[in-house]
Amino acid sequence: MGGPRLYTIPAHRAFADALATGLIRRFGGDRMALARGIVLVPNNRGALAVNEAFVRASGGALLLPRIVAVGGEDLEAAVGAALDPADAVPPLPPAIDPLQRRMILARLVEEERAGAGRPVDAAEAVRLAGELARTMDQLIVEGIDPRRLAEIDPGEGLSAHWETALRLFRIVLDRWPAERAALGRIDAAERRVTLLERQAERWRQAPPAGFVCAAGVTDPAPAVARLLRTVADLPQGMVVFADLDLSLPEEEWEALGPHAPDPATGLRRRSIEVHPQFHLKLLLERMGVARGEVVRWTDASEHDATAARGRAIANALTPAAFTAKWTQLDAAGRRLTGVEAAELANPAEEAQAIALVLREALEEPGRTAALVTPDRARARRVAAHCRRWDITVDDSAGHPLAILPPGTLLTAIAEAAAQDFAPMALLTLLKHPLVRSGAERGAWLDAVRQLDRALRGPRPAPGLDGIDRHLRDAPERERAIRAAALPGWQAMRGLLEPIAAVFGDGAATLPRLVACLREAADRLAGEAAWSGPAGRAAADLLAALEEQAAHGPRRVTPAGFVPLLRLLMDEVAIRARPREGHPRIAIYGLIEARLQSADVMVLSGLNEGVWPGSPAPDPWLAPRIRAELGLPGLERGIGVAAHDFAQGLGAPRVVLTRSRRDARSPALASRFWLRLEAMAGDRFPRATALEGWTRALDRAGTPVPAARPAPLPPAALRPDVISVTEVDRLKADPFAFYARRILKLMPLDAVDADPSAAWRGTAVHAVLEAWARDDACDPDRLLPRAVALLDDPAAHPLLRALWQPRLIAAFEWIAGRTLEDRAAGREVLAVEGRGESVVAGIRLNGRFDRIDRMPDGGLGIVDYKTGKAPSVAAVRGGFNLQLGLLGAIAEAGGFDGVRGTATAFEYWSLAKKGDTFGAVSSPADPAGKGGRIVTDDFVRAARDSFAEAAARWLTGEEPFVAKLHPEFAPYAEYDQLMRRDEWYGRDR
Repeated sequence: MGGPRLYTIPAHRAFADALATGLIRRFGGDRMALARGIVLVPNNRGALAVNEAFVRASGGALLLPRIVAVGGEDLEAAVGAALDPADAVPPLPPAIDPLQRRMILARLVEEERAGAGRPVDAAEAVRLAGELARTMDQLIVEGIDPRRLAEIDPGEGLSAHWETALRLFRIVLDRWPAERAALGRIDAAERRVTLLERQAERWRQAPPAGFVCAAGVTDPAPAVARLLRTVADLPQGMVVFADLDLSLPEEEWEALGPHAPDPATGLRRRSIEVHPQFHLKLLLERMGVARGEVVRWTDASEHDATAARGRAIANALTPAAFTAKWTQLDAAGRRLTGVEAAELANPAEEAQAIALVLREALEEPGRTAALVTPDRARARRVAAHCRRWDITVDDSAGHPLAILPPGTLLTAIAEAAAQDFAPMALLTLLKHPLVRSGAERGAWLDAVRQLDRALRGPRPAPGLDGIDRHLRDAPERERAIRAAALPGWQAMRGLLEPIAAVFGDGAATLPRLVACLREAADRLAGEAAWSGPAGRAAADLLAALEEQAAHGPRRVTPAGFVPLLRLLMDEVAIRARPREGHPRIAIYGLIEARLQSADVMVLSGLNEGVWPGSPAPDPWLAPRIRAELGLPGLERGIGVAAHDFAQGLGAPRVVLTRSRRDARSPALASRFWLRLEAMAGDRFPRATALEGWTRALDRAGTPVPAARPAPLPPAALRPDVISVTEVDRLKADPFAFYARRILKLMPLDAVDADPSAAWRGTAVHAVLEAWARDDACDPDRLLPRAVALLDDPAAHPLLRALWQPRLIAAFEWIAGRTLEDRAAGREVLAVEGRGESVVAGIRLNGRFDRIDRMPDGGLGIVDYKTGKAPSVAAVRGGFNLQLGLLGAIAEAGGFDGVRGTATAFEYWSLAKKGDTFGAVSSPADPAGKGGRIVTDDFVRAARDSFAEAAARWLTGEEPFVAKLHPEFAPYAEYDQLMRRDEWYGRDR
């Protein structure tokens, strides 16, 4: 046959199997003829797929041809060694290390942006450098001379942003050749182009003895096109395309573009780059061949779908301007036999449905199944669901290093140091599963848990010293907890000090930060940090970064180092070893799925923004500039994704899945899904059974709401000691009291919590206590003491920033009020004391803020409130009687040094009232005015109210009913335990 030998395998056939069957038929008669052949494939994953297809087709022993990757269009797959001979003359310089190039470009970007008055941090410089490198590679791959940028006039249509980006792009491109020449290296893209050109020339001059078959290569780069044309013209050469549509009408084929300029206007019609055939048409044009010269590959395999499926796929993906023909299609042109579509509620339900499909496939011996999705999170979810059946499925696209244990360890170290060892970041690091993962792990975690308890509440002062002070200078009620954490903390501190020294140094360089990170991981985790594929990848990344960091950005802050590290680790994919997962189930990304086949193919994530993904903007070149240069449009990736979709639809059974919403909001169905739905009409096949199984799998039946809890513990378990502050909880919400005192379930503050009103009250009480104890309540000493508290570096920033004006005004009011009281003959008798007495057979204890000796000789019970005082209605209802109960303890002699009869009960509120801060109120009144309790009866009323409660729940047998008086039980610490939302309101 004369002319180039060009073939296509349609989408409804399993590409690799059909290719292997055909090559064996053509060359398998002579085993050595097959072994002398070369098969060019797009990437290493494609090479594996073709190799496995040969094994399946051979049925026994076979000498395979050499299978060589020509390198992916994204340059992730290197050119195979067969195309890069060691004895090439002249030898090509080695390619520059990718990380070294990125660091150099990041430094150039940093310098130029700083010179332009728009400085960037190191992480942003490295990100921009990555985008810059991709754009430079595209220029090289497309054969575009970068000097053409100087010929482009931005014109009026370009914004100032794009003009600045283009100017910086030109400057960096001008500086880059000198940097590269100094290293004696060339760009990897340039080297790949040269290798392909040289190989094409060698084969033109001396055709190989065996056959050469380029299979499934769809990259339309000029160098690839010239190599494929050379292969097609070889005596034993052939090019086999994947799903080049020979049935697409000529009018539609020509509409795809690229189009010649209009002779009159010079304008070009826009190419339809989003069509799955566009890049193949461009490849044919660059090869200099017509679609009519391509013939259909006649060999099939047992993994093929029907030809009718292929026609339906082509009809569904026709250019938008020609979709009107759908109304004229007959039933055969719409038929999607073997295809099902499942629409699920959310990503979790979708993952469950996919796992069911994969599990079902294993019921038939020898049957294979594969999931194809660009969404790696969905892939991980499916793999997790499969583990419920002890089925291990590996994602061939791999997992980013940043989410695997070695990567999260490195991030945790950098985060903790950058945040100056804030509690949340510190505990995240110390609890990491790789830290002290050996025999000492148990003891280590015990110490970390003690530190966790000690760090609950608002954040301490920054740094390791701040934690030291936090643990040493503890209030009385937390002293034991913090003291218990100190020994373990000292051991942890020793491991963290070298990190703090480096990250705390404002002059630390990137190499020093990387070295410190590596050493810290060694100290904290030892060999566990570098074990396994992920650990080795982390070690390699740090070694490379430490080696190349000197070429990188000059200004790197600890805070900027964290996103830089995470950015680089996100780009490192850790792939499982072959055959680690189940032999009949696979999970592929879109690139990995090319040339693959399975009996059951699940195409998942069919939502806009997922499949196809949203085109990533080029931060350097505006779309118009890219078009003028002849670079691919940003939308071309959508066309490639459409081609991947069409290829995936070629399996015998296909299940399409999407979720109606993503993790945050409702989701729009993919344009591919909508096209199939619109083309098929009422014949669009829905997997209703699968949708039903998915929902039924975890359905627990009709829920039975919980009854209102009312536990009835025996008398022996009921406490005989109670604090005056717990009495209201006992009466308003007995169940909460039961959970707290009998079950011993004490609520914990959050780590790094925002300062609450209770925390603010504790700080205020500490000032007032010290003022009374050390300054004898001298009014002139209160304000300086309060200012000292607020100016203390250990004070929470919120206390200083938001509460300082209010607290200063309130303390001024207290000082003034104290002066007035002294003038009236009132003196402070005691502050912040504790005591107890027996009331109604129960030991009642309490802590008072202040007790004064009144002018009449009686006792004045004072309670400081940073908020509002209790309402009269609450007191009349039998709640908020703490002042009366403290008076009862005082009258019984329960407080050391305090004797007398309680004759005054006051709340000193520091809240704003009108235009001032500070007010005195009392729940009692000598004459009972305003509904208050008569002062002389207040202690007795409080004692009687407590005696009634004690008789019911402490010495009696009353059940501890949940939310007995909800209007006086605003706290919610135990609402989940009592399952409040299941019963509240139903029994009222």
